[in-house]
Amino acid sequence: MKLVVGLGNPGKQYEKTRHNMGYMVVDALAEMFSCDFDYDKFKGVYGICKNPVLPETTIFAKPETYMNLSGEFVRPLLEYYKLSTDDLIVIYDDMAIPEGRIRLRKNGSHGSHNGMRNIIDLLKTEEIKRVRVGIGEPQFSGVDYVLGKPTGESLELANQAIEKAVKAVRDALIHDFTYAMNHYN
Repeated sequence: MKLVVGLGNPGKQYEKTRHNMGYMVVDALAEMFSCDFDYDKFKGVYGICKNPVLPETTIFAKPETYMNLSGEFVRPLLEYYKLSTDDLIVIYDDMAIPEGRIRLRKNGSHGSHNGMRNIIDLLKTEEIKRVRVGIGEPQFSGVDYVLGKPTGESLELANQAIEKAVKAVRDALIHDFTYAMNHYN
């Protein structure tokens, strides 16, 4: 079994913001594999997908703890389904990556992303596969930027990044994470 978690903030005011790139990727993956978010437990929502295209049952999940407490959802979900961090892929926005680009890594620090920081702290490891979706450097306050909704060319680039991230995670699930890294980095 695999667990794919998209990070974001719950609520209408955060929909389609740069900080919710993880949510948008997981929503698109769930749609691709005809998976509904049927479960509302552990401070988040998730769906269990048994699509014949996928070699393993896959859980697509979104914490509803707000970004900074994402680990409070991820850890109990991993424990409940008796999964290891090797079964986990986390998707989130990253200002250090240009808009429209993605980067896959098998491990590393949180890179100042508070959602990832909380997950690393609670799981006590940096050995977590992740897909970082580029939102680019802000030209003004970081908080206003990540909580803003992209428009114009930025929106086009955001949509390209979401599409790339969806394909990368799909390939990571069907083949393996190294395969996806080699094709999308």
